[in-house]
Amino acid sequence: MPKPKIDPDLHQPQKPDWIKARLPSNPIFFSTKGLISDLKLHTVCESAQCPNRWECWSQGTATFMIAGDRCTRACGFCAVSTAKPFALEQDEPQRVAEAVKRLKLKHVVLTAVARDDLKDGGATHFAQTIEAIRLTDPTIIIEVLTPDFNGKRDALEIVLNAAPHIFNHNLETVERLTPLVRSRAQYRLSLRVLAMVKELHPGVVTKSGLMLGLGETENELFQAMDDLRDAGVQVLTLGQYLRPSPQHLPVLEYIPPATFQTYGDIARTKGFEFVASGPLVRSSYHAADFHPLSQFESKG
Repeated sequence: MPKPKIDPDLHQPQKPDWIKARLPSNPIFFSTKGLISDLKLHTVCESAQCPNRWECWSQGTATFMIAGDRCTRACGFCAVSTAKPFALEQDEPQRVAEAVKRLKLKHVVLTAVARDDLKDGGATHFAQTIEAIRLTDPTIIIEVLTPDFNGKRDALEIVLNAAPHIFNHNLETVERLTPLVRSRAQYRLSLRVLAMVKELHPGVVTKSGLMLGLGETENELFQAMDDLRDAGVQVLTLGQYLRPSPQHLPVLEYIPPATFQTYGDIARTKGFEFVASGPLVRSSYHAADFHPLSQFESKG
């Protein structure tokens, strides 16, 4: 499939009012920011310039980004730095667990940069962080948002054997736009990863997400939904792509909230058990709203 071309200097549509996020005023926001800084941790909230970080941090929640803040890939949508990564910090799992304890979280989300420089893609580091958190609180619900690990089955097994409750890997965009939007990642490979997770550990909840406004058509979006359902994915997030800088892919369209609601309704009819669909929805936005506790075995 030829790589699509989008002019990065293309005229940008005016940002609508519904896409604007409020600035922080809650003191919990500042205490959360201070805690993360004190423990020398990274969050995807800051590294990816998430528009919801004010709201989430004001509620005392955060998505921890482990394995450093330098990614080995250069995706056209992502604000995370692309550079040669530093060595893994061996005490990071314990620092994340301490942050989870101090924030009194009941649902924690762990994500990571792509670490193609590591043989296991960082899978062991994911597992160690999961285990450290569980030692702190065996009842906590743990969600991981992982890279594709280049489709390596043994890397997926390492993460899954640590028993996260929810395994999230984002498809990000429709098949036609994948070569433009994602660096090295492949649409069909991501689907295989999600299907492999269900094959290896049928009890884990699988989740994925798509960004809209990059030039996808409705039919392409609905096909992506069908492909995710065919891979056994249970939870779907749909959100508006926002351009982090002029060096990133342009926004071609701002999708109205009513359209997001319609897309969410359509996704539910396709069989997704939980759908979050809206302009400011991101992979871990209100992640704790989905709690199918009957599916979770005690990890105590």
